[in-house]
Amino acid sequence: MTDLLRLATAGSVDDGKSTLVGRLLYDTKSVLADQIDAVTRASVDKGLATPDLSLLVDGLRAEREQGITIDVAYRYFATPKRSFVLADTPGHVQYTRNTVSGASTAQLVILLVDARKGVIEQTRRHAAVLALLGVPKLVLAVNKIDLVDDPETVFAEISAEFNTLTKTLGWSPEDVLEIPVSALHGDNIASRSDNTPYYSGPSLIEHLESVPVDADNTTLGLRFPVQYVIRPRTADYPDYRGYAGQIAAGSVSPGDEIVVLPSGIRTTVERIDTPDGELAIAQTGRSVTLILADEVDISRGDIIASVADAPEPLETFDATVCWLGDKPLRPGARLLLKHGTRTTQAIVGALVERFDEQNLTAVPTPESLELNEIGRISVRVAEPIAADDYRANRRTGSFLLIDPAGGNTLAAGLVGDVLTAVEVGAPA
Repeated sequence: MTDLLRLATAGSVDDGKSTLVGRLLYDTKSVLADQIDAVTRASVDKGLATPDLSLLVDGLRAEREQGITIDVAYRYFATPKRSFVLADTPGHVQYTRNTVSGASTAQLVILLVDARKGVIEQTRRHAAVLALLGVPKLVLAVNKIDLVDDPETVFAEISAEFNTLTKTLGWSPEDVLEIPVSALHGDNIASRSDNTPYYSGPSLIEHLESVPVDADNTTLGLRFPVQYVIRPRTADYPDYRGYAGQIAAGSVSPGDEIVVLPSGIRTTVERIDTPDGELAIAQTGRSVTLILADEVDISRGDIIASVADAPEPLETFDATVCWLGDKPLRPGARLLLKHGTRTTQAIVGALVERFDEQNLTAVPTPESLELNEIGRISVRVAEPIAADDYRANRRTGSFLLIDPAGGNTLAAGLVGDVLTAVEVGAPA
């Protein structure tokens, strides 16, 4: 079990997401005493009998949601068993693109629903996006369970509907857990509550502490995007040539045979340098400098990969994108594509289909993709990219489309046809 869990929250407006995040921070003692005092005073001024924990996060969210640029806020908390990085995303429907950003690296997502409303359109939209992103684990927090007349029946009905949805989207039952909670009162957040005798599972924090999550994909060989070429050219290091970056997949050891992509040049790893000394092995997520046995032509943007399963460099490929731009995407758009550490020019070819996340169907050959819409497109790049299919590895199978004029991110892209995993048919 990894000691760090990357998670994200998602949900509709007024589902209580702010209160839940505040409760997680409060129950894990991850906020300062003066912050709690300020929240308590503000709650008393509002006439509340208990602290309004949403105030711990709502100030920042209000600033974000009323600005032009809407960002994802990252929260950090820990328990004795595990540390957590939480991507807190806005709940408004027009900010679905931020769910993509926040959940793109998440190993688990907490999806909230209001027990009084159940599974709604935004719930289905979020679940479809999370399925496309390949989020491994999912928790449905049925919040405000204390406000319904028959909580046991309501929870059972919502759980059954959500289970049907997640099975359709490709999740296995063991990867999805529904928990009845009251974020306001703390029911089933830090510990199991006596107010939900019909529920026998773990509390939310107990589940977050114990859920088994693979830190990274271990089926692929080495994927090492070169970020920087180090050549000190000093008297102490006259011939030093190292390639710095972060391992995106697999592992590497001295003596391993590697291939440089897209050139296809082969050599072996001589040693692995770090600020703390040499390593005998480096694994996914580690930032290192590789020293190779031969002097080869390598620059920023190249990928050093294992010979056994090196990806074929792509010049033309299909991809699934979530469009983030205010202006619609149309065929023929000329953009920049950023994959790993490589940025190259790209042309969007055909718009193959648009994904209807409510009906889980494909709408063929749309004229455009509008803000927040998801679709499959064809792409041609000026320089080949050494990308894996997104379903094989999330890090090496993802890319960004960027406005060449303003530098704004216009789309989050996934290499391959990941839509087939969540589509159940096409409209008649």
